[in-house]
Amino acid sequence: MSVTAPRGFVAGGVACGIKASGAADLSLVATEDGGAVAAAGVFTTNLAAAAPVQVSRRHLEMTGGRSAAVILNSGNANAATGAAGRADAERTCRETAERLGCATEAVLVCSTGLIGIPLPIDVLAAGIPAVLADRSPDGGSRAAAAIMTTDTFAKQTVVPGPGFAVGGMAKGAAMLAPDMATMLAVLTTDAVVEPALLRRALAGAVGRSFNELTVDGATSTNDTVVVLASGRSGTAAGEHELTEALWEACADLAGQMAADAEGATKVIRLRVTGAANAQDAAAGARKVAQSQLVKCSWYGQDPYWGRIVSELGSAGIAFDIDRVRVSYGGIVVCDGGIEARPADTMSLDAVMGRARIEIDADLGLGSGEASMLTADLTHAYIDENMTTS
Repeated sequence: MSVTAPRGFVAGGVACGIKASGAADLSLVATEDGGAVAAAGVFTTNLAAAAPVQVSRRHLEMTGGRSAAVILNSGNANAATGAAGRADAERTCRETAERLGCATEAVLVCSTGLIGIPLPIDVLAAGIPAVLADRSPDGGSRAAAAIMTTDTFAKQTVVPGPGFAVGGMAKGAAMLAPDMATMLAVLTTDAVVEPALLRRALAGAVGRSFNELTVDGATSTNDTVVVLASGRSGTAAGEHELTEALWEACADLAGQMAADAEGATKVIRLRVTGAANAQDAAAGARKVAQSQLVKCSWYGQDPYWGRIVSELGSAGIAFDIDRVRVSYGGIVVCDGGIEARPADTMSLDAVMGRARIEIDADLGLGSGEASMLTADLTHAYIDENMTTS
């Protein structure tokens, strides 16, 4: 189980016909009894936010942070679809709510797929009875599979907390960039928590997980992370404990997304330390992680530290090339801004051949530090994204 591991939740996933392939494309996560519980969301910063993002934001505001269900479709983003798209998102919520026995505004909605194409709302609506009939405590895996687009595997997680649990599912393999990593994530917990605290905890968790993930520097129109809290454990969660449990779940899902990045052969954890402050460290890490030149060198298994130093020097942060040190897998390749030839080149070759590589860049200026999770750039990424067909 994943998103249904915490007590009080059911889920399901079916094929309703949005995807021409016939693959599952409609997903639901709901409370067991259809009652609204504490809820919170973090959404894309893209000003071209999709209709479901606009509707879900409004519903959370209307209810003061209480929701009974999240309904999600894949195969169509319902983005850049105007008033008709918003009406379709509202209809999706309304028809789901009627069958659950809750208010329309207690339903949140998410979509993922191609932008600018009208949502086949009649097809989706016809599938709502089926996905509601499919919901069960063991339906988490079906729900996770039904939100996949270019993903190659369903992304799920379960984290035990002190007296409560957090479960989650997510999708995402490209258009991953701060803020928010096209990604969707639904989290659940059976902790007892009020909406205001839940909002703070989710924001804190997302800031240290999904917002530290970038694949291609593109921020989607549909990015959404939602959490529902049933309270069924009977354990009142403290803010720190809840934030840490949510962070662990989000970090696990973010790592799975990085590993499934379109065309990727390597997952990179890039750390910048010794910056003048945390803001400089974050800006430097992001600049390197989104550099096409650097990402191509990782694909070529070349520890080309010069590209990293160049990106750091152009990141608009405090920088002194004579203080910079860069290492790959703990092996120093640049010290004081100049090449440091490792004594054991075979070990360095072995590091570059790994599927996961740790890279550290120390600026030698202060105590600021930050990290990013990213991937290499390959021919397969271009093949995947050069056409919408």
